[in-house]
Amino acid sequence: MESVIDGRMHLVAAVLAATLSAGATPVSVYDFKVKTIDGKEASLADYKGKALLIVNTASQCGYTPQYAGLEALYEKYRSRGFTVLGFPSNDFGGQEPGSNTEIKKFCELRYKTTFPLFSKIPVKGPEADPLYKYLTALPGKQGGAITWNFNKFLIAPDGTVIEHFDSKVDPMSTELTGKVEQVLPKGG
Repeated sequence: MESVIDGRMHLVAAVLAATLSAGATPVSVYDFKVKTIDGKEASLADYKGKALLIVNTASQCGYTPQYAGLEALYEKYRSRGFTVLGFPSNDFGGQEPGSNTEIKKFCELRYKTTFPLFSKIPVKGPEADPLYKYLTALPGKQGGAITWNFNKFLIAPDGTVIEHFDSKVDPMSTELTGKVEQVLPKGG
């Protein structure tokens, strides 16, 4: 068992080292730079101290109605230091073919989303965005391969990845909200 764990740790270290252009090994999601849906450079360090739900999204998927649940989750917990970060991706079934402008318009008009959206990115394979290479390389229930659109990663306010949830886990399910409650400050 130790050799399997050692092997995973070496793989994680190799992937992390290869994904950062600056050469520094990330210690949390806060070490990554991304682009907003409007194409502006942003740093996930701007979210330090907040609990996050990082989600790969798509506009033409059977799970697309989860946008409504993601917005409800965001509204329910944002006053307690929680936010949803949506990362559109066209990796599964070509279900996000639109431009960033089209995606933003769709989300705002159809689902009234107000949580942050970021530029469309690949989330799997050799072309995956460095953030997703980091997330998927984590061991155990924290990481693992993205299985489809609307996979979710819950991040604690200190940047620790808590758990990776499959697409089938509804944003407002007790499975997910219970974990969110555990990582947020009490009250609110």
